[in-house]
Amino acid sequence: MDRRSLIKGCAEYLMTSRFGSDYFLNEDDSRETIVVVFLRGGMDGLNFLAPIDDSNYRAARGGKMALQEDALKINQNLIQADFRIHPEAYALKELYENKSLALIHAAGLTNGTRSHFEAQDLMELGSNSDKNLSQGWLTRYLQSFHTGNIVPAYAIGSIPPASLLGSMEQMNITEMKNLSLDLGPDLINMLTEMYGAGNSLVHRSGKGALQNIAHIAKSSKGLNFDSYTPDKSAEYYSSWPGEELANSFKTVAQLIKMEAGLKIATIDYDGWDMHDNQEWKFPRWIQALSWNLNAFYNDIHAYHKRVTIVLMTEFGRRLKANKSGGTDHGHGSVMMVLGGNVNGGNLYGSWPGLANEQLDNGVDLAVTTDYRTVLSEIMVKRNLVKDPQMVFPKFNDYKGLGIIQ
Repeated sequence: MDRRSLIKGCAEYLMTSRFGSDYFLNEDDSRETIVVVFLRGGMDGLNFLAPIDDSNYRAARGGKMALQEDALKINQNLIQADFRIHPEAYALKELYENKSLALIHAAGLTNGTRSHFEAQDLMELGSNSDKNLSQGWLTRYLQSFHTGNIVPAYAIGSIPPASLLGSMEQMNITEMKNLSLDLGPDLINMLTEMYGAGNSLVHRSGKGALQNIAHIAKSSKGLNFDSYTPDKSAEYYSSWPGEELANSFKTVAQLIKMEAGLKIATIDYDGWDMHDNQEWKFPRWIQALSWNLNAFYNDIHAYHKRVTIVLMTEFGRRLKANKSGGTDHGHGSVMMVLGGNVNGGNLYGSWPGLANEQLDNGVDLAVTTDYRTVLSEIMVKRNLVKDPQMVFPKFNDYKGLGIIQ
């Protein structure tokens, strides 16, 4: 965001703020930060985490499309099966073994659609079937409390996700070095004079916004956004296909460290729609994801108790590989939850099995955990909302899995 865009954004913000809200900072606001990573394209959960001793799995995937004995064995109590993580996901296994990462297999949207756009929209609207909702689930979460922060939510990238649809309290940003709040004394004086003269709702919102701008400028003073140095010598994965993802995680890490009231950050990681040549593509994508997530978690080590990271995808892939060396649109996949308040080191949910009669429509891993169950548990257990239906309308089937402490 350049200076011109920032000024324009501030002006729009002042004009579109929720009338009736004061927008003054609340220094006692202790709500934690939620980081949502959306793996767009339909991540193959069975290529990331598979029961390699399951004869149905071996028969369907066959050859190089199936995880082999060199895959990473994990301890779990979900089912008597030899679940293994993809060998290139060793950085995620490290997080799993130190009890920071929980895995939820056979999770997703229970709708069953195989359309990327429909599935992504429904999940980001926080629904199973209602496509006409005017707000995303993160927008409803923001509205469930008075943030008191000028920008409590950041979408990393140029396009806001549907999860923040309808929110006036979010900003898109690509890199921290573009976040400049140095408006200059002349502009500040002009805005102060403009909004300080009255006591209308617009004037009050304007004065509040100026106070928040000053707060963010103070929070970022001394930070060098041009040459960011991660904590604990964390090394992000800077090569293709993970460079953009690394920059996104670095941006969120800096926003967290500014301590300017970040409550939500969203990151997109696209490219999981692997209809062909999956044997070559998947290891590179999963390595970049694993490496960057591990680096990010080390980088924000001082904030582990205040940050929860959740990874989701719109659907998994078919059990049976196709003739092009890939997999087609399926159903159940894997969700991941990472943080200092996570009961990590275990699988959660219910494993449906891979026999023909256990598959969804005879072809897909069935969904046994609604994605809203995982998100609701984060909200409820971390005291972020009292009733999940405030965020997920008509979702009255919530029952915690024990993922969050």
